[in-house]
Amino acid sequence: MEKKKFVGFGEIMVRLAPAGVLRFPQADSFTVNYTGAEGNMAIALAYMGMPAEMVTKFPDNDIGRCAYRMLRKYDVLTDHIAWGGERLGLYYLERGASQRPSKVIYDRKHSSIAEAVPEDFDWDDIFKDAGWFHFTGITVALSKNMQEICRQACVAAKRHGVKVSCDLNYRKNLWSTEEAKRVMTPLMEYVDVCIANEEDSEKVLGIKASDTDVTTGKLSLKGYSELAKKLTDTFGFEKVAITLRESISASVNNWSAMLYADGQTYLSKKYTMQIVDRVGGGDCFASGLIYACLNDFDNQKALEFATGASCLKHSIEFDFNLSTVDEVMNLINGDGSGRVQR
Repeated sequence: MEKKKFVGFGEIMVRLAPAGVLRFPQADSFTVNYTGAEGNMAIALAYMGMPAEMVTKFPDNDIGRCAYRMLRKYDVLTDHIAWGGERLGLYYLERGASQRPSKVIYDRKHSSIAEAVPEDFDWDDIFKDAGWFHFTGITVALSKNMQEICRQACVAAKRHGVKVSCDLNYRKNLWSTEEAKRVMTPLMEYVDVCIANEEDSEKVLGIKASDTDVTTGKLSLKGYSELAKKLTDTFGFEKVAITLRESISASVNNWSAMLYADGQTYLSKKYTMQIVDRVGGGDCFASGLIYACLNDFDNQKALEFATGASCLKHSIEFDFNLSTVDEVMNLINGDGSGRVQR
């Protein structure tokens, strides 16, 4: 039987956000949620009926147990979570509206996962029944220890015949472009599927898309295709996926994606989205793509499924996607009306 379990490795944080689109100075209270890129993906995949495990480290206190229960609530497997350390990281989210952008403030130093050690994780046991492993550039950037732990995880994944995907996810507050390139480039030899946008590719791997500007929303599909081919030729990826966000305002975005595989470029349909919550949109694209790959969708259908899943996520509060496979299939097959389903 083909192994289909997904394993995500990374940080779960506490998200604190004012209600609605209030600014920080207006807030008298914050809504609490527990989230993180790989955790978002594990929840989305579990919600779609796939076996999905989150590997991380939590502090052995009430807040750590709250995060643990959140994963269990959505049927995410937690058998290999390590316990210890001082704290969960926090991030504060002020959601934008119209022409005012969203703002994120991180408070994550000395988190339990950032101070994890290689002995916390038995990768041979973790991967014994796994089919897919995913990590992000955020996870690698957390600490020197995490760089080594991620390397060990990738080596073990290849030893067990597990597919490996990476979302480059560059965060300037965590490390410089120079350090990102130095650390991430050697890890790419283990990666089968690379997920990125044009900014990540340039800042993490030093490969730039031509005739593109993320701040103005200018997109060059020819430039993206060339970028994906260059990434594939350089690192030997099986697939490169690039999300294409055109920011009309903080509240309205166009959303589509491109997949480069088997020497061909595939483009998805484009959605115009009225955004409820955009945080985690890229994670939910990645989880949709992984779902499609684990279920043997062809390249075009895989891309449409991933793009549709992430489009629906933008209509859902908090960072993870609570859309079923049927809901995604209805959207990509043409029902994007938003009419009440009875």
